Amino acid sequence: MGATEEIFILIAEDDADDRFLLQAAFEENGFSDKLHFVENGVEVIEFLSDLKQVDPEKKLPRFILLDLNMPKKDGREVLKELKQHPELKKIPVVIFSTTNNEQEMRRCYELGANSYITKPNSFESLLKTVAALRSYWMHTSSVLA
Repeated sequence: MGATEEIFILIAEDDADDRFLLQAAFEENGFSDKLHFVENGVEVIEFLSDLKQVDPEKKLPRFILLDLNMPKKDGREVLKELKQHPELKKIPVVIFSTTNNEQEMRRCYELGANSYITKPNSFESLLKTVAALRSYWMHTSSVLA
């Protein structure tokens, strides 16, 4: 059909304020990427499974921004599950968490995280973080795809 592939970013974040701020940061930076938000780890797995079942040729997200502390299934469990899946393990996963703990970071990298970013504490910092994150992963993962 069309040659325009739909590029989107999957964001797993249970906090409504954080979802709003992330959306605003993308818009304020002038990015028109499609952001798909889910609120917990179970929704991440369900969304990705449904995506592939409906259309096996459908593009996966360019990358996943994954909060660690979520209800139902936390980010660590999701990360482990994604990285054990033959197809989903190709999706870059960026941990985006308030947890700034070296042990936790090491654990996430051991589980297969591609990057670990501590959530900034100001909107100004979030703008810069989103710009850097997007710039890196949009370019890098298109090479990986």
